[in-house]
Parts: sequence; structure tokens; C-alpha cells
Amino acid sequence: MSETDFRGFSPETQAFLMELTFNNERPWFNAHKDWFERALNVPFKTLADQTLALMRQKFPNENFYVHVSRIYRDARRLFGRGPYKDHLWFTLQKDSPKSVGPVFWFEIDAFSWSWGVGHWEATPRHGDVTRRRIREDPKSFLKIVHAVEKLGDYSLSGEPYKRPKGDVGPELNPWYNRRRISVSFDRDYGGALYDEALPQQLLERFTKLMPLYRFLLEVHEEVKSELLLEEQQAVFGDEE
Repeated sequence: MSETDFRGFSPETQAFLMELTFNNERPWFNAHKDWFERALNVPFKTLADQTLALMRQKFPNENFYVHVSRIYRDARRLFGRGPYKDHLWFTLQKDSPKSVGPVFWFEIDAFSWSWGVGHWEATPRHGDVTRRRIREDPKSFLKIVHAVEKLGDYSLSGEPYKRPKGDVGPELNPWYNRRRISVSFDRDYGGALYDEALPQQLLERFTKLMPLYRFLLEVHEEVKSELLLEEQQAVFGDEE
């Protein structure tokens, strides 16, 4: 193992984030920067880079990029909070670190860590296309749901509609009647988090979530195509 390989997080990681939660101010942070680098920042960035490398190797045609969050909050949006985030995350997405399509993600805070896949910036049109695709081929989407279920306890997030959009059966209704779809797997400190094999484990878990990611990506690409066509028609009008 080289010095740049991921070696696992440690109890120090949780201890730092807990202390930061109660001491979220610049003097404390500046006095503990070495602790931040050692316990959180370096292993976190290493995990992100190695997970990206493994995903690119496994899926060379997906064109993945990584976006790593910074510990510093935007000074314009503190809203009475301290200047530092009490959690970090990274996302893997197609084509650009700043793309707005579906993402794989990993997150760590003072109490737990989690990973998953979802589309956090989905619009009402994304919801329309998602529901239409589920209606057109419910059996295929049910296979995607079952693949998620095989990974163990998970949380399905995304605000449910106050009035359901339809009934596609008890297994699919929780997915069908949401404004957006995101799946997360939440874990306590310890176990795989402290294991140097975590990048490989994330690769294996993201691989099993790839059918859901590709479904969400197809929805996103369809919405982009529709919007582009509408823009072209607005500029050039309908051609004879």
C-alpha cells in the first residue's frame, strides 16, 4: 500500500466532527487544522479519488467525475450557523463535477455515514417522465427496486405528493408518487468505515445500484432533449 492509498477512517474522525459541532468557530478550527487534515480531510479526499478511479475502470463509458464538498460554508449563507460544515460528501456524476443529473454519493457526519444514488435537482418534468416510464414498463422498474432491496435496509427519500399521482401497485407506489427519487443506506461508525477496502466496497455497492442510476440518467437525458427541442422551436418556429 502506498502513502496515497486510503487507509480507512478512525474514531478520530468522529471525535473531530463532534468537537467541531460544539466549537464551530474559526479560532478553534485554526488551532486544530492538523487534526482536521489527519482525521478527516486527507482520508476523505483519498476515498473520493480512489472510488472515482475504480468506477472509471469498471465503467469506462460512463464518463464519471467527482465533486468533493468543502468544509467551509459560504459566508453569504451562514444564517446564524458557524463557518464550517459538520458533514462532508462527495458525488460521482456524468460529464462534469458540476452536472445537475443523477449522482452516486457518499457522506459522513458526526453520528453516521451513508451512501446512495439519487437526483436531488429533479424538476416536475423529471417526475412526469419518471412516472410515464414506470407505467410503460413496470416489470423492468420492479427489477430495479428488487436490486435495491437486496442491498439491505435503505431509505427512499424525495417529498411524496400530497395527492398520489396514480396506483401502480404496492411495491411501486412509494417510488411512483414522489417528486424525486433518492435511495440512501445509513450506517453507524465502525465496520467498513474503518476498513482500507472501503473504496472497493463502494464500487461493489454502486455497481448494484447502477440500474437505478441509469434509469434516472435516461429520464434526465430525455428531459434535456425535450427542453432543447422547445428552445429551438421558440427560436426558429415550426419548419414546414
